[in-house]
Amino acid sequence: MNKLFKKYEEKLPLKVINDIKENMPKNISEAKLKRILEKTVIEYNKMLVEPGESVGIISAESIGEPGTQMTLNTFHFAGVAEMNVTMGLPRIIEILDGRKTIKTPMMEIYLTKPYNQGKNIKRIALSIKETKLNEIVSEFVINIAESKIEIIFDEVKMKNIGIEYPVIQKNIKTSFKELALSKKGNAIILKLNEKEKEINQLFKIKEKIKDIYIQGVKSVTHILPIKKGSEFLIVTAGTNLKKVLELDFVDKTRTISNNLFEITNVLGIEAARQAIINEVFKVIQNQGLNVDIRHLMLVADTMCATGSIKGVTRYGVVKEKSSVLAKASFETPLKHIFNASLVGEVDHLNSVVENVMLNQPVPVGTGLPGLITKVKRD
Repeated sequence: MNKLFKKYEEKLPLKVINDIKENMPKNISEAKLKRILEKTVIEYNKMLVEPGESVGIISAESIGEPGTQMTLNTFHFAGVAEMNVTMGLPRIIEILDGRKTIKTPMMEIYLTKPYNQGKNIKRIALSIKETKLNEIVSEFVINIAESKIEIIFDEVKMKNIGIEYPVIQKNIKTSFKELALSKKGNAIILKLNEKEKEINQLFKIKEKIKDIYIQGVKSVTHILPIKKGSEFLIVTAGTNLKKVLELDFVDKTRTISNNLFEITNVLGIEAARQAIINEVFKVIQNQGLNVDIRHLMLVADTMCATGSIKGVTRYGVVKEKSSVLAKASFETPLKHIFNASLVGEVDHLNSVVENVMLNQPVPVGTGLPGLITKVKRD
């Protein structure tokens, strides 16, 4: 059997061969397997793109047509008021425009065993979330007469998060070196020095103290442990992929962010290309629509071809085009034509758009080859 598969490795892609291996019956005869492989080769050759086929236009139509049927919705996580996920058309536009700032940045953090079976899942989730001082304080008491701020802590919350007083004291001291700091029971007392004995100064410091970072991954504002299939994972609002991948209990091979530029910085442009395909495909599937993944692959290739993510906008992919007329056909035509005339730019009319503008045969399909014949003269 393996010898037979080896013969067809040059005729078929490895993925197709692996799919046949996975789905073929156990006791199949060699003759039947050969017939299956032969038919697969015929079907595969029929599916190949013909030279000169306008794959870009076909992809644009195939994504654009279902795109008009998409809803402008936002998916909301039940139980966590602040956790929303941009879905539908707004998310597609966000991805294809290559926007650096996205509406709802989030991560799906997969865990290693035994944590992915639910062990200490709540404690692990809370250790990932960015904790600020205000979240573990039950009361602030301001003593104007003695220029003191007394911070009374909620020890139950501290225990749930797994944080100790020395860590809190260290973080306060790092942010406010000029304050005298002492601990009394479940409270930390801050005293202003002689020079800063102003009432408004006390209140300013109190507000600043609330935002002191205590522990967790910065930028991860909310966490939600969920069960997907047979395992637990953590969904977050806010992303910091680099720091999350450094954690011991995180499955580094599957954890992903929905921020394409963060993926590029941490994992490289190839990972970002795959993320574009996955994210767009996920949105289309959630809408109950069907688009061949190869159309999305073509768009992702175009966006990532230069080694960095370029949106399908006049500042991204269109800007990279060599043709003046192609650039002018998209947006701001006069600007492109003026700039080209100033430097004496030449358009060789090699692509589709510029030839359509000039009412000439388009260099695709049968218009691709140029036929040269000798004309008989009388």
